[in-house]
Amino acid sequence: MFTKAFRVKSNTVIKGSDRRKLKADVSAAFPSLSADDLKELVPNKEELNVVKIYAHKGDAVTLYVLHRNPLFFQLEKHLYPTVYTLWQYPDLLPAFTTWPPVLQKLTGGADLMLPGVVISSTGLPDVNKGNSCAVNVVSNRAPVAVGTAAMSSREMRTSGMKGKGVNVLHTYMDQLWAFGDKSAPPVISVTDPSVQAEADLDARESGEEETEEMARESEGQNDVSGMTAVESSCQNFQDLSIQDGRKEEKTEEVHGEQEDTRSLQEQMDSLLFQCFLHALKSKVKKSELPLLTGTFLRKHMAACCPKGKNLDIKKSSYKKLSKFLQSMQKEHSLVRVKELSKGVDSIVEVDWRNPELCSFCIPEDWEPPEDCAEDRVSCEVVYKPPEITLLYAVTARLEPLFQDAKKKKGTVLQASEVRSIITDYVKRNELVHEINKSYVNISPVLCDCLLEKSEYQEVGTLKWDDLFSRTLSRMQSCHQLQFPGQVPVVRKGQVDPIDISVASRGSNKKVTTIKNLEGFGIEPAVVADTLQHVVQASSVLHDVPGAKDRQLVQIQGNQVHHIGKLLLEQYQIPRKYIQGLDKAPKAGKKK
Repeated sequence: MFTKAFRVKSNTVIKGSDRRKLKADVSAAFPSLSADDLKELVPNKEELNVVKIYAHKGDAVTLYVLHRNPLFFQLEKHLYPTVYTLWQYPDLLPAFTTWPPVLQKLTGGADLMLPGVVISSTGLPDVNKGNSCAVNVVSNRAPVAVGTAAMSSREMRTSGMKGKGVNVLHTYMDQLWAFGDKSAPPVISVTDPSVQAEADLDARESGEEETEEMARESEGQNDVSGMTAVESSCQNFQDLSIQDGRKEEKTEEVHGEQEDTRSLQEQMDSLLFQCFLHALKSKVKKSELPLLTGTFLRKHMAACCPKGKNLDIKKSSYKKLSKFLQSMQKEHSLVRVKELSKGVDSIVEVDWRNPELCSFCIPEDWEPPEDCAEDRVSCEVVYKPPEITLLYAVTARLEPLFQDAKKKKGTVLQASEVRSIITDYVKRNELVHEINKSYVNISPVLCDCLLEKSEYQEVGTLKWDDLFSRTLSRMQSCHQLQFPGQVPVVRKGQVDPIDISVASRGSNKKVTTIKNLEGFGIEPAVVADTLQHVVQASSVLHDVPGAKDRQLVQIQGNQVHHIGKLLLEQYQIPRKYIQGLDKAPKAGKKK
């Protein structure tokens, strides 16, 4: 089940009620566990994660992960322990014993056949058809596989130990094991004398075969069958992993020698194909389809490029991404590409069961890029909106009014400071009306600063509110942007709101543009990329004419609703600083 890579749907911390339910389920499924064992497997306070995955064949599986290691997996409401759990509690499940070479077959996806079962002096373990069981090898009691019994113990004996014995679900060195810390199994001594005798005999035979193989190698007889014989005679699975590692190293060396003899064009074709398979296997999720081809190349294939190498389609035989994807569709049947909108291609379907894709293995020396391209959302610096403060600058006309407060032309003040200075000026010059205190008498300075020429002879008093509003309206508007952790920035003029507009193009197609994102410290490229993923529509950046270092985002269709949701919820921009939200398409109407 886990021989090939699986897709993670969600990974969340378990809730208190679910933790109690899990503990009850584990206790019911494995009654041999004591209360202390249950507390160790399902601790009350330590973080326990619930990971929902889809296996490569589409099966929905739930994993329970503690300290990075999956402890149990649930399939069709049945709970099974992983090898990590069985290494702590080797007697948790009835176990069938087999030979070390059989482990290679099990890790490759095969089930355990009865002719490969070693019967101990106590006989076969007592199981019924469908019961959970484990598999170990003669030299070590640590389980290396988990599955279900294909038939009962009685049926196994009746059949003469022929046919399938265990339907294997999970093995050591499969993808579920690789989801954990990839530790090697412990060595647990075999207690049954008959099984120990079989292990000793197997070790002696393995030693003899290995000696013969070494002799053949010294004579120059380097055949592959000899290598297989040595590997199949390993005493335990640690030896197997060592041999496999050596074999992979030799394969990589040979492959490297072949690359040296190829042309640059052939090398780039090979690199493209490798990154293509790597991206499909580990990056692309079914929920992302349809996926823009440009996004697939920029975000997924580029992230899978080995360190020290660069993808350059122009240096390949394909020259264009569209031709490369057509080849992947026609010659390999890996994907299906469709033009969902005019001039814009998208990957609409992936053949997850394609043999080339299933057999592809991610290179062990591959390292994720430092910029975390494969997980853009989690690696980006979290955006925090600026704190915007409205300010007012003293103008030449109002300078006499602020002279006593020693505020010269160009001095920037907040509204509360302006109010305080005007109030102090009125009281100091005794301008409050003698009868009605809500009015202020107009002095020559106030007349020159606040009144129009037509009002000179007509207006003798002003209300307090009118006095303040006239003062602020005759000052130059400014604003201050305070980004977290940065020095405040003061700019002249009103705050330019983010402007969202919708325009029609040929054939009555609509495009949405967004301007003035830089004023709020938002990168237009990030917004364009995010919207492209959300709405699955093409987006481009254009320079704003006459504005240096300013860009506008243009995206196909009327996307005002999605843009508004992005700016209001993710970027937390106040609604009053977003212009054009009313242009969203009405419910029930075609965009």
